[in-house]
Amino acid sequence: MSTKNILRAIIRFLINLVADVELIDVEKLPRSGSYAFATNHLGILDAFLAYYILDRWDFFIPVAEKWEKHAILRWLGKHLNFIFIDRFNPDIHAIRTILKRMEKGEVLVIAPEGTRSRTEQMAEGKPGVSYMASKAQFPVLPIGLIGTEDRIFFNNLKHLKRTKIQVRFGDVFTLPPLPRKNRDKALREYTDEIMCRIAALIPEKNRGVYAEHPRLKELLA
Repeated sequence: MSTKNILRAIIRFLINLVADVELIDVEKLPRSGSYAFATNHLGILDAFLAYYILDRWDFFIPVAEKWEKHAILRWLGKHLNFIFIDRFNPDIHAIRTILKRMEKGEVLVIAPEGTRSRTEQMAEGKPGVSYMASKAQFPVLPIGLIGTEDRIFFNNLKHLKRTKIQVRFGDVFTLPPLPRKNRDKALREYTDEIMCRIAALIPEKNRGVYAEHPRLKELLA
């Protein structure tokens, strides 16, 4: 068994040990082809759920470059397909790497918020994934994670209690190409579309800045 498969088996074993994961509408998960697996980001467990859910290895996860300084995380990143990126400045090299991998049919696993929520509510999404999805015309799969808040998880862990987690799969959709005019406005709308589709999959208490968004109300209606 390869190092990757050993690591995935360990991750799945540990997640099953500490959590009870329910996959809802999992039939919407594409089994092949390139797409963005886009989620909300509530806690430390979120990124590891990709290795629990996906049975393919041609996917990758952008991770903040600060973690590259740690030897163990560098080693894990090599085997778990991390791409270390600068979250605070335009990282042209990372964008080009991501687009090349998407052209090869790989899957981008990403939380458009860029970091996990400290308030347990959705923060404003960053435009990176909407820009790339629009430019390369790869589909987006919205995923709603419920119950992965660090506060809940660590409290349950302290009491040797498994955390109940739901993973809700939305419908795959494709963003239109960016127009030549008003590109910034269109990019904001595309980012809101992704975030509102994620928000529609999670409880109202976690929707944060998107709770009153007109597009979310349309989706819920």
